[in-house]
Amino acid sequence: MLVLTRKLGERLKIGHAITVTVIEIKAGQVRLGIEAPATVGVHREEVYQRIREQNVQATSSEASRLKEVARTTKTFFKPKR
Repeated sequence: MLVLTRKLGERLKIGHAITVTVIEIKAGQVRLGIEAPATVGVHREEVYQRIREQNVQATSSEASRLKEVARTTKTFFKPKR
């Protein structure tokens, strides 16, 4: 992990397209401004974790549905001999 010290108003760059600016420091909290392309997701960690959990649930239920469709299709289109 890279640890940096920044003062109010100072910035840091992540690659060419992402800029993080220290907006405010107050009562033990730091407000950050993040400029990033729309294609880059920027989330608080707890929100990111919830998104990941929901994606895992969605893909596992989708996989179950696809297996059921495959089974049904296989039975329905069974070749006659």
